[in-house]
Amino acid sequence: MTAFRYRAVRADGAAAQGLIEADTPRAARQQLREQGLWVSEIESVGGGARRRGERRLGTQRLSLMTRQLATLLDAGLPLEQALAVLVEQSDGEREKRLAASLRSEILGGASLSQALTRHQQAFPELYRTIVAAGEESGRAAGVMQRLADYLEARAALAAKVGLAFIYPMVVMVVSLLVVIGLLTWVVPQMVTVFQSAKQELPFLTKALLWASAVLREWGLVLLILGIAGGIGAWRALKIESVKWAFHAWRLRLPLFGRFERAGNTARLASTLAILVGSGVPLLKALQAAGGVMGSLPLRDAVSTAASQVREGVTLSRALAQSKLFPPVLIHLIASGEATGRLEYMLEKAAAQQAQELENRVATFTGLLGPFMVLAMGVVVLLIVLAILLPVFEMNQLVR
Repeated sequence: MTAFRYRAVRADGAAAQGLIEADTPRAARQQLREQGLWVSEIESVGGGARRRGERRLGTQRLSLMTRQLATLLDAGLPLEQALAVLVEQSDGEREKRLAASLRSEILGGASLSQALTRHQQAFPELYRTIVAAGEESGRAAGVMQRLADYLEARAALAAKVGLAFIYPMVVMVVSLLVVIGLLTWVVPQMVTVFQSAKQELPFLTKALLWASAVLREWGLVLLILGIAGGIGAWRALKIESVKWAFHAWRLRLPLFGRFERAGNTARLASTLAILVGSGVPLLKALQAAGGVMGSLPLRDAVSTAASQVREGVTLSRALAQSKLFPPVLIHLIASGEATGRLEYMLEKAAAQQAQELENRVATFTGLLGPFMVLAMGVVVLLIVLAILLPVFEMNQLVR
């Protein structure tokens, strides 16, 4: 059977839309007519047309869908029935279409991993690899539960890091707007007073008047140049060599380099833990785990480590040779290899790196907020002094 998405009109003139399963479009129309619906549009949500224009699901949506499916499978429902329940319960239209399409393909004889392969934009390679490993090991429900835990933990970490930077960014934007307002509105009001006094102005006042004139006369040009520069940088980063050099530069930064390293290391360790725990061979796990890393130099280091592991080198020694990964990750992996508890030690490494990233981000953002307020205060103080110094000199001349 195939899932079809339809638009129809009821007997009372009300519009209706939804999903229905049938062998052919004609059979689907017949079922809808029996329900008192006059079909105006019907199309299949399966097949090659489905993949065109399909977008990747967000981490939150994907984790929720995975958790629901894992819970239904754990309750003993067959996969086809579990997907049918997802079609009914999903709130989003995209999730409904995906679940219906997967169910249609499974009813046609495909496995879940094969059905997921037809939706490569919605389900990333790591997701499909873990599901295939669960099917091969006969532990699909348990693997789906672990996959849901992994996706939720990854989404939670990203949300914590993102929320931590909201307050400093708000302070930065407000400070910038205040300074621009002072330079473009307050300072010009004082220019006429200074010009009529015909006195020698202090250096600080001259600098302020120059900055105000540049901002008022060339502000739009500077904004356009800034936007053009941003677009040019964005396009340049699409070049692989430029992107690699930029990522390598970020890793060398004193503070942000540690953020970059800790975040990528946490993703690597957690991904390897769930893959190894699901029964995926280590070499295949390394290939899949390298894809979740955002830093190209670290991704290349994982690829090089996989080549060395293929030649018989231990994972800890292969990763250590790049000198890009934190020592704690190397030591924990070495301990796991020595004791036969690699999965457990990878999970410990992932938790440790995630906690370190959270602590560093919390400390950095906790200091960044007051620093931005202090910097804004200093800038405003300089502007006020630049305005008041000529006034003080005028008072001295009057006396």
